[in-house]
Amino acid sequence: MQKIEVRPLSPADRDAWSSLWAQYLTFYKKELPIDVTTMTWQRFHDPAVPIYALGAFADGRLVGIVHYLLHYSCWTSGPYCYLQDLYVEPTVRRQGVGRELIESVYAAALSHGASRVYWLTHESNTDAMVLYDRMAERTGFVQYRKMLE
Repeated sequence: MQKIEVRPLSPADRDAWSSLWAQYLTFYKKELPIDVTTMTWQRFHDPAVPIYALGAFADGRLVGIVHYLLHYSCWTSGPYCYLQDLYVEPTVRRQGVGRELIESVYAAALSHGASRVYWLTHESNTDAMVLYDRMAERTGFVQYRKMLE
């Protein structure tokens, strides 16, 4: 694999993103209504919405995606950055694509004045956790969730 280029996704990347997004949802055994996927894509390109999508390209082909958002906290004066979704095509895993995407989120977060980047993963995602344990601190916090719909 040649050098990875990470850049913001443009409207022209929609089809390639849709394919990786569908694979990501399948990985987590989730289905979303098409209107939610459409709205998500539109949000990435709305300057009024602080949610972003980056793509990793190898030889001009999209091989990985990461979504992140900025939000305020009661604990800092600036924002935090939540890395919400990260997916790398299985054929290019363990070749640095995930690392490049995470490092790109770190850089973007710094440019927005964020004091931290954080994310969640499922406890069964042990392959990804090997990388995550090298790139960030595991905090030990446990997530609780109450679905309201």
